[in-house]
Amino acid sequence: MGPEAKLYKKLRKSCKDISWIRIENISSLGTPDLLGYNTLGHFFTVELKVTKGNKVRLSPHQIAFHKTHPNHTFILVEALGQRSSKLFYLIPGSRIDELVACGLSPKLDACCLSLDACCLSLQNLN
Repeated sequence: MGPEAKLYKKLRKSCKDISWIRIENISSLGTPDLLGYNTLGHFFTVELKVTKGNKVRLSPHQIAFHKTHPNHTFILVEALGQRSSKLFYLIPGSRIDELVACGLSPKLDACCLSLDACCLSLQNLN
């Protein structure tokens, strides 16, 4: 199982109140990995990324998707550090240019930094 599949398992386990649909789409490049539906009745998409450094690898198609669809789209990044602690960043799609330019630097102000906080943010999305 790859790192993004493992991240999906963690997300699904932590965000039990959100209905998840995993999107496996090879015909429309750049489409995010997940479609979520919260209990408030709102749909949103999530692109999953796992990185060992500050740079997050995004394809030009993924960047274009988030530029074209800046609302209710997110990038969830799991940062695997050298220590045992892991950080999770939830970045709105509207901030894709900053993510590409700065990576996971302090200049990038993520919505939340833990998986539980990310779940809460998506659950309360309206």
